[in-house]
Amino acid sequence: MSTVSGERRNGLATRPLREYYARVFAYLICAATLAAGVYTQQFGLELLWMVPYTLLYPHFAYHLSYRFKRDHPETTSQTLLCLDALNAGAGIVLLGGSLVPSLMFMLTLSFSALVVGSLRHLLMTLLMVCIGAGLTSLLVPLRFEGVSSVLVSTVSILLTTLYVCVTAYYVHQQGIRLAQARSEVEAQQAKAARLARSLAKYLSPQVWESIFSGKRTVRLETQRKKLTVFFSDTDLLNTYLNEMSKITLKYGGTIDKFVGDCVMVFFGDPTSQGAKKDAVAAVSMAIAMRKHMKVLRQQWRSQGITKPMEIRMGINTGYCTVGNFGADTRMDYTIIGREVNLASRLESSAEAGEILISH
Repeated sequence: MSTVSGERRNGLATRPLREYYARVFAYLICAATLAAGVYTQQFGLELLWMVPYTLLYPHFAYHLSYRFKRDHPETTSQTLLCLDALNAGAGIVLLGGSLVPSLMFMLTLSFSALVVGSLRHLLMTLLMVCIGAGLTSLLVPLRFEGVSSVLVSTVSILLTTLYVCVTAYYVHQQGIRLAQARSEVEAQQAKAARLARSLAKYLSPQVWESIFSGKRTVRLETQRKKLTVFFSDTDLLNTYLNEMSKITLKYGGTIDKFVGDCVMVFFGDPTSQGAKKDAVAAVSMAIAMRKHMKVLRQQWRSQGITKPMEIRMGINTGYCTVGNFGADTRMDYTIIGREVNLASRLESSAEAGEILISH
């Protein structure tokens, strides 16, 4: 008359088997208590039929509920627990309310209800015990055996104690496995986070954010949008690219790619403030970059680099094709089109330190 919680091991649900063995054990306690009572003549021979019933019932319950348990595990477990409670209520009445066996039945059932669910399950189980006892009392005259014999009390207490200890052990083992599984999940999440941070360095932050937030699907698709495109180049790559990237992100630009000493940035996707504001942001970024070059030149001079560093910049606004290009196994989020080529030509035509913009 009990169920215990199980867990998933190696991808297979072990809970039904755990409940099955626990129920068999619990009903075995009832059978042993009945047999001891009949042996000591505390219970009449007319109750001997309950021994095979308690031995066979858990097997029938398991096989009859197996198909439902796969589709509705929680509902099936609660239903079986209610049936166990009805059986317990009927058994208490049939045994004449024998004190020790009745208390042990209630202890086993209550412990199982708490293991399976919560206080709500316990209250529901106690209610079903009362219903089972009430229905049985309508058919069987109430009688009270009172104090149980020593043998009946000993068998009932020892087996119930063993049941509680075994169930507690398996619950403890389940807790250990759940803790291990939680640690593994946390380790995998930390690993995934580190990998995501590493992969994020290959993408513009706006693109990375739109992918990981679910706003953008990772598939081959493009769209036509009005964008502002920026090109610039210089030497001393790493320092320059790092500093220019900071300025780009500050003004909301999407870093498309680094091609040698050239930085390609566009405004208007995946986020946009409108074509006009995007274009103003691109020009403001270019001016900020040119100003920051003075700071970089001072740093480079302090490092002994005396060759003057200059950048050329080109900016153009127009309709481009933007999205994921490539193959299913390797794609690149970029923009293409005539307006992109014009921005590149403006950059190539600019003088050192000059910003060329289209009409």
